Amino acid sequence: MRPDGGDPEPDDYGLPPVDVVVPDDARELEGDMLAYLREERRRRHRERVGRLVRPVARFGVAIPIIAGALLVALLSGVLMTAFGPRPTPRPTGAQLAARPSASPGEIGGLLPDERVEMVARDRTPTALRDLRPGVIGIVPPAYRCEDVVADLAGRTQQSKLNFWLVADPRPAGGKKAMSLNDLRACAGTAHNGTPLILEDRDGVLAGTYAPGPGTPGPAGTGLTAVFVQPDGVVTEVVHAPRPGPELTGKVESLQSG
Repeated sequence: MRPDGGDPEPDDYGLPPVDVVVPDDARELEGDMLAYLREERRRRHRERVGRLVRPVARFGVAIPIIAGALLVALLSGVLMTAFGPRPTPRPTGAQLAARPSASPGEIGGLLPDERVEMVARDRTPTALRDLRPGVIGIVPPAYRCEDVVADLAGRTQQSKLNFWLVADPRPAGGKKAMSLNDLRACAGTAHNGTPLILEDRDGVLAGTYAPGPGTPGPAGTGLTAVFVQPDGVVTEVVHAPRPGPELTGKVESLQSG
């Protein structure tokens, strides 16, 4: 303390003089107290913000970018699934063979005069004889999707032909027919082509061209490929085909049929 207008009094302990003024009324300190409280609030706010951004700041901008990319990829996948193009059969301008060399359902003859359902967004009744030109793959119960499915999808795509997949609905040894979801999953293994999904509830195709239920060996557990020319004539039926030049030749021969 100092008297009014006087110099600071010397310190009894030899310390430098301190000019301290103690107000007579504590209300004079109210402004300083408010300023102190405002600064404390700012400090606490900075600390809270720091705790929130610290995990992100540790890795820079990597986390926001990765999260944004994942969100865009997810939305793109959903939109493509919902609104993307659906596979449609390639039409043919050829007329059905007027006088095939064999009866319907036989090699050299037309497909049976029956109907199946094309399964895409909805189910479309389709005449079997409209399934041309291309390859019909008949899969047995509990079929384990093989490389030949992707191979046939790619070969038919290159040759501008169709490739259909249909399940044999006949049970075999307690094994149930493949479901439509199983067929779609199998079709999804083909990256160079898009198999079209058929449903043949009456088993017309399987009963006409596929081995009987429970047939032993590869013929009974493998895919049956039915080759159909543009004029609707079945040129070949191959049980348990394998990828290779021979199968490629059979697909390519349909173009000139």
